[in-house]
Amino acid sequence: MVVDDRAYVARILAVQAEGCRALGSTLYHHLLSMAAEDALAGGPVWDVMSGSANPRRRDATGLRLMAAVHRLVLLREAPRLACFYPSVGGTADLDEAWPAFRALLAERGDEVRKLAALPCQTNEVGRAGLLLPGFLRVARETGLPLRLLEIGSSAGLQLRWDAFFFDMGYGTWGEPSSPVQLYGAWEGPPVDLDVAVEIVERRGCDPRPVDPTTPEGRLTLTASVWADQVGRFESLRGALELAGRIPARVDTARAGDWLPQRLAEAAPGVATVVFHTIVLQYLAPAELLTVRETLSEAGARATPEAPLAWLFFEPEDPETMSLDMPYVVELQTWPGGTRRRLAVASPHGASIRWLA
Repeated sequence: MVVDDRAYVARILAVQAEGCRALGSTLYHHLLSMAAEDALAGGPVWDVMSGSANPRRRDATGLRLMAAVHRLVLLREAPRLACFYPSVGGTADLDEAWPAFRALLAERGDEVRKLAALPCQTNEVGRAGLLLPGFLRVARETGLPLRLLEIGSSAGLQLRWDAFFFDMGYGTWGEPSSPVQLYGAWEGPPVDLDVAVEIVERRGCDPRPVDPTTPEGRLTLTASVWADQVGRFESLRGALELAGRIPARVDTARAGDWLPQRLAEAAPGVATVVFHTIVLQYLAPAELLTVRETLSEAGARATPEAPLAWLFFEPEDPETMSLDMPYVVELQTWPGGTRRRLAVASPHGASIRWLA
């Protein structure tokens, strides 16, 4: 099915523009807002969007459009627009950026359409700060090495989280010389950071994984970062450096097929941690049900010698996807099945409120 409703596309883009505004991207808020108006008027944005599969908000249609354009900027193939993209040294002049953006779509619409069809691959490094207390809690409570299983891994950058440095304001965790330095506006009760962690397995899955050790993989990941959020590029560069040093396997597979295989047999002597960040909205309802049932069944078989944990950062209700909905960090552990909400945060992990 292809989209044939200009108003529908305009609404999708306008909603994602507001999301960018809320998360501090003035440039992307402006460009997506103007793109929504252009689509409604039947301009170049509509020409690009009308030939694609029917977009949905949960598919991050607007962000995929922005990543497609950003890729051309990073490749130095959009020099006029590059003047307004801080990611390549430009200045985010909103009045001038939109005409250059629109002109690029008018000139290279077919190419942008193909690039915008690629899946959203925002392997956001900052979200590791959200997961850290969950990982530390599992390690502390079980006293076992961790076996990491990540669904929706993209490039698997989060599988190297233990090589990052975290400064919580009241204390630190990790190697101070790490190329990934995460500092956060983290509010709430202090997290116990006096925990040593050993990782014995790093493995994930993604329907279309990205290889962070290749030029193409690095370009894909960089293009997905919002062009006026320069600090996120620094974290990404550091994580890409670590990816070249620390092996992690990311299988080409859907979560609903992969996870049952990984959890089919107990893994004694380690604590298995299944984790993910902003993934559930991309799963079809049947696959989401399979993931939940697989975890429940594996949890029922868990023992103190082979415990299981499920750690995630997601919208409170990924199937509803309201802009006003909180994003939450939750941890469920077996045996026992105890589920705890650890934090409420912004989608990129820049603002975090820990809960008691």
